[in-house]
Amino acid sequence: MSVVERGLTMSNAIPIYRDHSRRYQADTCAPVRRALASGELRSQALAHGHYPGKRLPQGVLAAVKSVGYWDTDHDQDWGLATHRNEGVEFTFLASGSLGYAVEGCEYTLEPDDLTICQPWQEHRVGLPHVTRGRLYFLIVDVGVRGPRQNWKWPPWVVLSQPDLAEVTGLMRRNKQPVWKATMAMRRCFQAIGHAVESDQNGSAVSHLTVRLNEFFLLLLEMLRRPNARLVQPHSGSCPTVERLLEDLRACPEKLGSDWTVDGMAAACGLGATQFIYHVKRLTNMPPAQYLNHCRLERAGKLLLERPEESITSIALACGFYSSQYFATLFRRRFGRSPHEVRACAAQAVA
Repeated sequence: MSVVERGLTMSNAIPIYRDHSRRYQADTCAPVRRALASGELRSQALAHGHYPGKRLPQGVLAAVKSVGYWDTDHDQDWGLATHRNEGVEFTFLASGSLGYAVEGCEYTLEPDDLTICQPWQEHRVGLPHVTRGRLYFLIVDVGVRGPRQNWKWPPWVVLSQPDLAEVTGLMRRNKQPVWKATMAMRRCFQAIGHAVESDQNGSAVSHLTVRLNEFFLLLLEMLRRPNARLVQPHSGSCPTVERLLEDLRACPEKLGSDWTVDGMAAACGLGATQFIYHVKRLTNMPPAQYLNHCRLERAGKLLLERPEESITSIALACGFYSSQYFATLFRRRFGRSPHEVRACAAQAVA
């Protein structure tokens, strides 16, 4: 598959490729741009070409198409449809869960899952929608569009020639799109994120270059031991926390309880610090924020299902201590007051 032309979309060139009789356009990132513009998604990224983010200076970190992360504390109403990238794409899920598919095979990514996607592989993110969590990403163009082409690494990759040849060969032969990453790799992605956040017109390039090389070295070590890094349930998971969170989602009566962080932690047999760690890892939110998230979702449904019931009664039933506090959080979450939601629903029925 070779590059045959470049189209112009959204003021930046979006590569178009041909594979035999079929033509492919690289990911346009349009859903991401819309979510960023609406405030539904937070992101820190550095980029070349048509990818969203702060611009990398020309010639700096050549071949890096995009590096950074996105972060959201609630489920989205969009996903990235089937697409290809113009480089090798790595993503690392730090928190939450996320639907992901490569060439028709579907996965539910969990914290510490790493994906490796070749430029010629069709993939989707969100099945169908992106869910709450923090996702780190890195797209590096090594000059290939098909599996039989020679890889050309940029000069800032400073691995020794034997190591670079080995990681190239392992990646070219890799058939597994999702891996369980190491804690060292988690720390590396966090450091990459910090470098991206702090960058001002290339000021963090040296730091970022070091971290990206560290990532490729950790990647080589991981790929050398495939049997030890197969996707499997995370060894640091906590079933009692998972059950409590599922109860909050599935059992409305649980939401009305007078929960505190200490009380929730005790119900899981954990100290508060451990409990907070597991909740943030699973939901990308602190416990109190996640509890209010579930309460607001439930209250929104009750407002429509029980039009005869007072807003105050619904607020108290869902665990809010006052209707005023409930209304404040509701407007912040949904952009409208409870009264406005009910009025719109009544007009739709009429």
